[in-house]
Amino acid sequence: MDNLLDLLLTSLPWVVTFKTSGVTTSLLLPPLVAFVISFLCASGGISGAFLLLPFQVSVLRFTTPAVSATNHLFNVFAIPFGVYRYWKEKRFFYPLTLIIAVGTLPGVIIGYFLRIGYFQELLRFKLLVGAVLLVISLKLLYDIIFPPKKDASFSPEPPKLLQFNWKTLAFIYDHKTYQVSSLAISLVAFFIGIIGGIYGIGGGALMAPILLGFFHLPPYVFAGATLFGTCLTSVVGVLVFTFGGNPPDWALGALLGLGGAAGLYLGAKAQKRMPQKLIRVIITALVLFISLRYLYSYFMR
Repeated sequence: MDNLLDLLLTSLPWVVTFKTSGVTTSLLLPPLVAFVISFLCASGGISGAFLLLPFQVSVLRFTTPAVSATNHLFNVFAIPFGVYRYWKEKRFFYPLTLIIAVGTLPGVIIGYFLRIGYFQELLRFKLLVGAVLLVISLKLLYDIIFPPKKDASFSPEPPKLLQFNWKTLAFIYDHKTYQVSSLAISLVAFFIGIIGGIYGIGGGALMAPILLGFFHLPPYVFAGATLFGTCLTSVVGVLVFTFGGNPPDWALGALLGLGGAAGLYLGAKAQKRMPQKLIRVIITALVLFISLRYLYSYFMR
């Protein structure tokens, strides 16, 4: 297996060794993988960082705490291009963005200290994240098989805000009224921020399925908000890890970010042409895959 990985990493042209991480690979492989992952994930408001981390750990063999910082750096480079696309098309719902950011920003700082402490052992965190993602993916799978209500279709009109305060967020989209608890979403975002800070996944991979599966919000509304919230979380994550003595591999993070930027931009552009049921299937499949992979690696150690 190791020989196959070595062949994969060195078969492409322009093979280099990154000084900070010690990773040896072609300059083409990181941006290519990041592009494919980000394009698929952008449709559901996910940057793809939660799938890039296993790629860095298992394929590139980058396993130090700095890999979490590098994953955050990928988000910082890549996400603004996807967010810009949503903003340009007037699909950036700022009230939901603020609600998410209020929770995730303090959470990521706590997550850093847990990452360099209790979760220095990678398998412990894989068990935690695997369990959380499994619950979410099963809920999403249940909603696909037994849909609770008719999915919203894409509407060129942005959401019409009805109420926005620390208690309630209410809006109209596609002729349907949505009302959720602002406080509940911020509390969920806080705990997701902790997880994102520990493992460098930003939080969108967790936030999007929860908004979809538990709060029943349409991806066409929350995708830009979760991407922007993930970006803010990752900016703080990079700063905290850097000043804490675990800086990212800047060169590797930049390469991943370039591929991710292109993938997120094109994925955000394509999202409005994709039916919501397909978006649900994509998100569910990705979350279920990563949860089973984490749990398998823990129990089969």
